[in-house]
Amino acid sequence: MKIAVFGKRRQSVEDLPRIASLIKLLSDKGMFVAIQQHFYEAMTRELGIPLEADDVFEESDFSADVAISIGGDGTFLRTARWVGPKETPIIGFNTGHLGFLAEESLDEAPLIVENLLAGNYFIESRSLLEVYTTNDGSRHAIQGWPYALNEVAILRHDSASMINVHTYLDDIEVASYQGDGLIISTPTGSTAYNLSVGGPIIQPTAPCWALSPVAPHALTMRPLVVSDSHLITTRVDSRADTYRVTLDGRVHVLPIDTALHIKKAPFDIKVIHRESHTFVDTLSSKLLWGMTRR
Repeated sequence: MKIAVFGKRRQSVEDLPRIASLIKLLSDKGMFVAIQQHFYEAMTRELGIPLEADDVFEESDFSADVAISIGGDGTFLRTARWVGPKETPIIGFNTGHLGFLAEESLDEAPLIVENLLAGNYFIESRSLLEVYTTNDGSRHAIQGWPYALNEVAILRHDSASMINVHTYLDDIEVASYQGDGLIISTPTGSTAYNLSVGGPIIQPTAPCWALSPVAPHALTMRPLVVSDSHLITTRVDSRADTYRVTLDGRVHVLPIDTALHIKKAPFDIKVIHRESHTFVDTLSSKLLWGMTRR
């Protein structure tokens, strides 16, 4: 089995030996271990010795049966970017904070590796958003990676004034969201930025998106869940000349006359879970779901 390992470059002192032990465990179990170059160099610098690796690769230049992400949810999002259309299934080990995507603990690495070798896991597909723009009737690609696993956020830029986000599902105008902006979230991203503005929590495999206004001017503007089969188009009015679009936190500044188009990506991100895992388990452990103080 070939394993591609990705990770954040700054790890806590406590996690460094545990990460090295995970890499050694993979090698000891006979797996071919390839490590992304930036992570390999950072870990070697911090540990003072090189990690046990069969190969070191740059960015997305790899082939593997399984990808491992070591860090927080931000690291998982970057790993998803490098994996991209390869659809290599990803296991996330959490050395960050909350960890909705990077849900496994390094303390349980031996159990996770044994489950992986024995096939005691299942793979869950997570949809992505694909984004492109039009200006004067011409289609343009978003620079960099034009996909988002969590959300696309359309926000005001360099101005305290509100923006007006005219939003369409195919050819039907849904609403004009006046305020600080609009978040278009995948089910995966429903527990991220979307949740912080009062958007709904969505089961990760549900075929839908959430449209959640940011600081709406009108109390009648509420989050809306729509099918992911639509093409969403947005056009922005503002006193400013530009507005800001973020794809999983990656910022793009667009001219005010640029329309944004959002659709379901032609590939999914595959996430590996242990056999007993359920979405409710994640809600319970990360959000203390259903717990009350009495």
